[in-house]
Amino acid sequence: MGLSTHVLDTMHGTPAAGMRVTFYATQGETATLVKQFVLNQDGRHPDGLLLDNDHLQRGTYRLVFDVAAYFKARGVALPEPNFLNQVRLDFGVAQPDQHYHVPLLVSPWSYSTYRGS
Repeated sequence: MGLSTHVLDTMHGTPAAGMRVTFYATQGETATLVKQFVLNQDGRHPDGLLLDNDHLQRGTYRLVFDVAAYFKARGVALPEPNFLNQVRLDFGVAQPDQHYHVPLLVSPWSYSTYRGS
């Protein structure tokens, strides 16, 4: 259990390998950097969980996905300014003993997320 994420590129029908992600713990408007990483070939954090149960705490968090840079690196011609630059997901953890999975389905023009399992 703990906290995990997974990104799928819905434009290409593949995991978003190589996308840069920044992870923060938040309190009000204050965001504290926890870690930055690049998604692996499966579109996941290369070390597995972002936080395991021993480190996941009740509170609020933010994941920032560098969508425009990812699609540009894939050779997608994006208009300037691009429609989506970075996707910022703010979410809360109410029960840190449970697993929180935060997937992102993304294209250059849309995204969707939910609490996964």
